[in-house]
Amino acid sequence: MTWEPNVIVAAVDGSDRSIKATRLAAEMARRNGSKLHILTVVRPPEGWWGIGGAPPPARALSESLMEAQKEVLDRTVAEVDLEGIDYQVGEELGDPASAIVHYCEDVEADLLVIGRRGAGLMERFVMGSVADRLVHYSPCPVVVVP
Repeated sequence: MTWEPNVIVAAVDGSDRSIKATRLAAEMARRNGSKLHILTVVRPPEGWWGIGGAPPPARALSESLMEAQKEVLDRTVAEVDLEGIDYQVGEELGDPASAIVHYCEDVEADLLVIGRRGAGLMERFVMGSVADRLVHYSPCPVVVVP
Protein backbone atom coordinates (compact mmCIF):
# COMPACT_ATOMS: atom_id res chain seq x y z
CA MET A 1 0.00 0.00 0.00
CA THR A 2 1.26 3.49 -0.88
CA TRP A 3 0.56 6.54 1.21
CA GLU A 4 0.20 9.77 -0.72
CA PRO A 5 -0.45 12.89 1.34
CA ASN A 6 -2.98 15.25 -0.24
CA VAL A 7 -2.24 18.22 2.03
CA ILE A 8 1.25 19.03 3.32
CA VAL A 9 2.00 21.83 5.77
CA ALA A 10 5.53 23.25 6.03
CA ALA A 11 5.93 25.41 9.13
CA VAL A 12 8.62 28.06 8.71
CA ASP A 13 10.29 30.51 11.06
CA GLY A 14 12.88 32.06 8.76
CA SER A 15 15.72 29.80 9.89
CA ASP A 16 17.89 27.89 7.43
CA ARG A 17 16.52 24.62 8.85
CA SER A 18 12.94 25.65 8.13
CA ILE A 19 13.93 26.57 4.56
CA LYS A 20 15.51 23.11 4.21
CA ALA A 21 12.32 21.52 5.59
CA THR A 22 10.21 23.52 3.12
CA ARG A 23 12.36 22.32 0.23
CA LEU A 24 11.66 18.72 1.28
CA ALA A 25 7.93 19.47 1.66
CA ALA A 26 7.88 21.07 -1.80
CA GLU A 27 9.58 18.07 -3.38
CA MET A 28 7.09 15.73 -1.69
CA ALA A 29 4.18 17.92 -2.85
CA ARG A 30 5.53 17.97 -6.41
CA ARG A 31 6.03 14.20 -6.48
CA ASN A 32 2.56 13.44 -5.06
CA GLY A 33 0.56 16.28 -6.59
CA SER A 34 -0.21 17.49 -3.05
CA LYS A 35 -1.40 20.91 -1.95
CA LEU A 36 1.37 22.66 0.00
CA HIS A 37 0.69 25.15 2.78
CA ILE A 38 3.65 27.26 3.90
CA LEU A 39 2.83 28.55 7.36
CA THR A 40 4.58 30.99 9.63
CA VAL A 41 3.60 31.80 13.18
CA VAL A 42 4.80 34.86 15.06
CA ARG A 43 4.63 34.92 18.81
CA PRO A 44 3.74 38.45 19.98
CA PRO A 45 6.69 39.45 22.15
CA GLU A 46 6.04 40.34 25.75
CA GLY A 47 7.41 43.73 26.68
CA TRP A 48 8.81 44.35 23.21
CA TRP A 49 8.75 48.09 23.89
CA GLY A 50 11.48 47.84 26.51
CA ILE A 51 11.79 48.10 30.24
CA GLY A 52 9.94 50.93 31.88
CA GLY A 53 8.40 52.19 28.69
CA ALA A 54 4.78 52.69 27.90
CA PRO A 55 3.29 50.04 25.66
CA PRO A 56 3.18 51.01 22.00
CA PRO A 57 -0.12 51.47 20.21
CA ALA A 58 -1.76 48.22 19.10
CA ARG A 59 -1.37 49.33 15.49
CA ALA A 60 2.43 49.51 15.86
CA LEU A 61 2.58 45.97 17.26
CA SER A 62 0.29 44.69 14.51
CA GLU A 63 2.36 46.32 11.77
CA SER A 64 5.60 44.99 13.26
CA LEU A 65 4.28 41.42 13.44
CA MET A 66 2.81 41.55 9.94
CA GLU A 67 6.15 42.76 8.57
CA ALA A 68 8.00 39.93 10.37
CA GLN A 69 5.65 37.34 8.86
CA LYS A 70 5.97 38.85 5.39
CA GLU A 71 9.77 38.71 5.60
CA VAL A 72 9.74 35.04 6.63
CA LEU A 73 7.30 34.05 3.89
CA ASP A 74 9.01 36.14 1.20
CA ARG A 75 12.40 34.60 2.00
CA THR A 76 10.98 31.09 2.00
CA VAL A 77 9.13 31.49 -1.30
CA ALA A 78 12.25 33.06 -2.86
CA GLU A 79 14.55 30.24 -1.75
CA VAL A 80 12.33 27.22 -2.48
CA ASP A 81 11.47 25.97 -5.96
CA LEU A 82 7.66 26.02 -6.00
CA GLU A 83 7.19 25.79 -9.76
CA GLY A 84 4.36 23.44 -10.64
CA ILE A 85 3.15 23.12 -7.05
CA ASP A 86 -0.30 24.13 -5.85
CA TYR A 87 0.67 26.12 -2.76
CA GLN A 88 -0.51 28.87 -0.49
CA VAL A 89 1.03 30.78 2.37
CA GLY A 90 -0.50 31.22 5.79
CA GLU A 91 0.18 33.57 8.68
CA GLU A 92 -0.83 33.05 12.30
CA LEU A 93 -0.13 34.84 15.57
CA GLY A 94 0.32 33.17 18.94
CA ASP A 95 2.10 30.22 20.47
CA PRO A 96 3.83 28.52 17.51
CA ALA A 97 3.15 24.88 18.44
CA SER A 98 -0.52 25.48 19.28
CA ALA A 99 -1.12 27.60 16.19
CA ILE A 100 0.51 25.01 13.91
CA VAL A 101 -1.55 22.19 15.43
CA HIS A 102 -4.78 24.17 14.93
CA TYR A 103 -3.82 25.11 11.38
CA CYS A 104 -3.12 21.46 10.51
CA GLU A 105 -6.53 20.53 11.91
CA ASP A 106 -8.25 23.31 9.96
CA VAL A 107 -6.74 22.35 6.58
CA GLU A 108 -6.97 18.61 7.32
CA ALA A 109 -3.23 18.16 6.79
CA ASP A 110 -1.93 14.70 6.00
CA LEU A 111 1.67 15.62 6.80
CA LEU A 112 3.54 18.35 8.70
CA VAL A 113 7.16 19.11 7.79
CA ILE A 114 9.30 21.18 10.17
CA GLY A 115 12.92 21.97 10.87
CA ARG A 116 14.41 20.49 14.02
CA ARG A 117 15.39 23.81 15.54
CA GLY A 118 14.76 27.41 14.77
CA ALA A 119 14.15 29.12 18.09
CA GLY A 120 16.94 30.54 20.19
CA LEU A 121 18.53 28.65 23.06
CA MET A 122 16.70 30.54 25.80
CA GLU A 123 13.30 29.90 24.23
CA ARG A 124 14.04 26.17 24.09
CA PHE A 125 14.91 26.12 27.80
CA VAL A 126 11.89 28.15 28.84
CA MET A 127 9.26 26.97 26.36
CA GLY A 128 10.53 23.58 25.29
CA SER A 129 11.22 22.78 21.68
CA VAL A 130 8.42 23.65 19.27
CA ALA A 131 9.42 20.60 17.21
CA ASP A 132 9.17 18.37 20.28
CA ARG A 133 5.71 19.70 21.10
CA LEU A 134 4.55 19.22 17.51
CA VAL A 135 5.74 15.62 17.42
CA HIS A 136 3.60 14.95 20.50
CA TYR A 137 0.47 16.94 19.61
CA SER A 138 0.20 17.13 15.82
CA PRO A 139 -3.00 15.68 14.36
CA CYS A 140 -0.98 14.21 11.47
CA PRO A 141 2.43 12.56 10.94
CA VAL A 142 5.40 14.90 11.36
CA VAL A 143 8.67 14.89 9.44
CA VAL A 144 11.40 16.66 11.40
CA VAL A 145 14.25 17.77 9.15
CA PRO A 146 17.68 18.08 10.81
